[in-house]
Amino acid sequence: MAGFRSLAHQVRDARNDRALRRHSLRRCLERFAPYGHRATWWHLCDRHGIGPEDRAADPLRLVAALEELEEARAVWLEYERQFAARRRREKHDGLRRPEWAWSGSGDAVVRCADPGVRPQGALGEVLRRLVEALESEPGTGCPVCGARELHWPVPMPPAVAAKAVARASGPATADGPGEPAGASPHSGWAWDGPVCAGCGIVVPRPALAQTALQGADLAGAA
Repeated sequence: MAGFRSLAHQVRDARNDRALRRHSLRRCLERFAPYGHRATWWHLCDRHGIGPEDRAADPLRLVAALEELEEARAVWLEYERQFAARRRREKHDGLRRPEWAWSGSGDAVVRCADPGVRPQGALGEVLRRLVEALESEPGTGCPVCGARELHWPVPMPPAVAAKAVARASGPATADGPGEPAGASPHSGWAWDGPVCAGCGIVVPRPALAQTALQGADLAGAA
């Protein structure tokens, strides 16, 4: 299975036809797609003037889109590297706490609830804002756009909504604030929080204070 760098090389290789270069860019999103595969693809197409279904897209536009994706990936990989180094030091010192770093898969690190509603600006800048939030004290608004209007996804099954409420208001445990014992820090529930009404991202729960989680619209519980 080709890795991200190998696929990026195929995008840049002028000996490849346009269809292959476009296909290789799409496959890069299987390795890293910060908004989710579809939302990230639509974002890159909008930013660089690529038709989402155009299989003969301008190679220069494909490469420009790749460069934006590579910059964002470098930002996130550096965060993961620094996080891992910090956790090693903390564990050496006997400090135990939830490991909130992403699992490193190609899944979205800042997923868009609706692929058609996305943050403004380059992917790298969005991820820098997220990283800054994750390395700071939890906030009361969206770490990307600053909006404070947050809501849990709708529709949300009653049992799922009840769990969301419990996690937002429950007591702290060894696994984190309001987390049930044994919950995986890399599970969707440990990461995914409410949706930002401003830019459409599913705000990572580690970036939000308990007051923000508790104050989010829980209409999905109805």
